[in-house]
Amino acid sequence: MPNKTRALALISGGLDSVLAVKVISEQDIEVIGVTFLTPFCDDDFSARIKRLAEQLNIKLKLVDISKEFIEMLKSPRYGYGKNLNPCIDCRILELKKAHQLMKELNASFIITGEVLGQRPMSQNKNSMGLIEKRSGVEGLLVRPLCGKLFAPTIAEKAGWIDRNKLLDINGRSRKRQYELAKEFKISGYGAPAGGCLLTDPEFSLIVKDLLGSKMLDAHSIRLVKNGRYFKISESFKLIVGRDQEENQKLMQSAGKGDIIFIPNAKGPIAIGFGKQKKDEISIACRIIAFYCKPSHRQKKLADRTVVLEIKISIDGREEIVNSGKISEQELSNYRI
Repeated sequence: MPNKTRALALISGGLDSVLAVKVISEQDIEVIGVTFLTPFCDDDFSARIKRLAEQLNIKLKLVDISKEFIEMLKSPRYGYGKNLNPCIDCRILELKKAHQLMKELNASFIITGEVLGQRPMSQNKNSMGLIEKRSGVEGLLVRPLCGKLFAPTIAEKAGWIDRNKLLDINGRSRKRQYELAKEFKISGYGAPAGGCLLTDPEFSLIVKDLLGSKMLDAHSIRLVKNGRYFKISESFKLIVGRDQEENQKLMQSAGKGDIIFIPNAKGPIAIGFGKQKKDEISIACRIIAFYCKPSHRQKKLADRTVVLEIKISIDGREEIVNSGKISEQELSNYRI
């Protein structure tokens, strides 16, 4: 019995890419999923992708493209979307990587969950044609959810797939996708944005600040995904945990050269990173103290300024700093 034709599917975690896999696998095509990882995926992204692959009964390959993505993000050729999402450049990068993987995985063509007209920047006919050309996958890319709206691909001309079984979804409404999800009994998919943090307005402001300070790298992104962000200066930033879970994640993410702040009171752990001056350590301590709850004894001393002890650790060196709280008005100067 001859081997099945094999397709490489870009799995984003959203409903559309899952439906694209179902439409093609129903045609007796073997589908291998590939998911590209960047630091801007949400915390549950990888686990969600793996669950979807199990549900689809397909093999899955996770590929980390963090380094290339961050370099691209600094100056995307085709600009940003509504926030800091470089959708066109991102899709070109992913399809180039997928094209390189085709030989390794013995795949004959690539499929995506793109829908014509769903996203104004990257899913109009001009952009989709540009992306295909710039990534080198012309003729090799099948878009099962809107394939009937495009010229036949190599896979259709060769008879590997039946064009009549492709769909013609167009526009921003997701009614047909939800109907198909119910028909295929699909669950557990992510939001339409696919979990990319660069579509979030508040997070994008933080990334813009890091870009402007030339401090954007995988480590800084890992830190700023957890906690409140403060711009102490152009070269020194502070992340303050909001709860116990974030405190633990910050401790786990601390790297060489980072400053760990641990208050001797009920309150947040914080991480400072970058190049700091002596007075900026003091500012950081006062910000951390702002979010600490005074002890019962300290509450009794309401007529005095409450001073907290904060342990500071830098590469194994520790010291104790006594710090008062910053005022709310001054605090606003350092918020992004």
